[in-house]
Amino acid sequence: MASSGGAAAARVPCVMLNTGHAMPVLGFGTGSARAPADLAATIEHAVRVGYRHFDTAVIYGTERAVGVAVAEAVRGGAVASRSDLFVTSKLSIADAHPGRVVPALRESLARLGLDYLDLFLVHWPVAVAKKDPAGGLSMDDLVPFDMEGVWRGMEECHRLGLARSIGVSNFSAAKMSRLLALAAVPPAVNQVEMNVGWRQEKVREVCGKNGVVVAAYSPLGALGANWGSDAVMESGVMQDIAARNGKTVAQVALRWLYEQGVCMVARSFNEDRMKRNMEIFDWELTDGDKEMIATIPQRRACRGEYFVTPDGPYKSLHDLWDGEI
Repeated sequence: MASSGGAAAARVPCVMLNTGHAMPVLGFGTGSARAPADLAATIEHAVRVGYRHFDTAVIYGTERAVGVAVAEAVRGGAVASRSDLFVTSKLSIADAHPGRVVPALRESLARLGLDYLDLFLVHWPVAVAKKDPAGGLSMDDLVPFDMEGVWRGMEECHRLGLARSIGVSNFSAAKMSRLLALAAVPPAVNQVEMNVGWRQEKVREVCGKNGVVVAAYSPLGALGANWGSDAVMESGVMQDIAARNGKTVAQVALRWLYEQGVCMVARSFNEDRMKRNMEIFDWELTDGDKEMIATIPQRRACRGEYFVTPDGPYKSLHDLWDGEI
């Protein structure tokens, strides 16, 4: 694996995407209702600690902060140039329409102050017809998701050089198979909820056979979020393994993901935990550790109930996840 750029970041390996671009396996997440007031300064600090991959989205409201941090990191010498950083953003469900994809990416780039994204993802296989008057998203206005039409827009973003790699998020194994069958430019990444409490075997199998990198969000279970799970951080199994290895539970959880061959986006605004979350690449879990982790009960935490309506395209969670619940 290649270095992710810069001496400070040499500890974070990269994976090569099917587009020929390298993506650091550990990213810094910015989606949180409890982000610090000066998020840009926190992100810039993360650059100095050694993070090189930053994950944002329209719905997070953090694109501007990421853009400011990238500019400051370059200006202050934390990295030599913008090309040393890998920036991911996502297409909003309000823009998940064939004619809106390219304009939406241009709007994201304007907020970020960037010429291109390293990775642009379809956030959900979901579309709403319009935003509500307050600027939010109205789940009363869900419409069928035009997978092929939206993906043609994503491919245009790639062709124009606005996104070096394109992919999806929250796609089931069945939806991945459908997308792969119609894609002229195959998705590079599927970013999904994945952790020791939700192992995503079906998605990983389809992606693995087709050269698609799986990236895990909520690798620590998103404990504290309104949909989060205690299956990782409050697991007795994980606590026992951490104690035996002299590691934190978070480090064990992230190391397990790394050993599964997936990438991950971890979020912590605490400077100490920020550093600790990077310290996962120079040790290994034992076979006994992995056997214990395999006993942890499985449950999807981010279920997307808000996309399920009696009159909408997804009338049940089974429809949304194609039975993978």
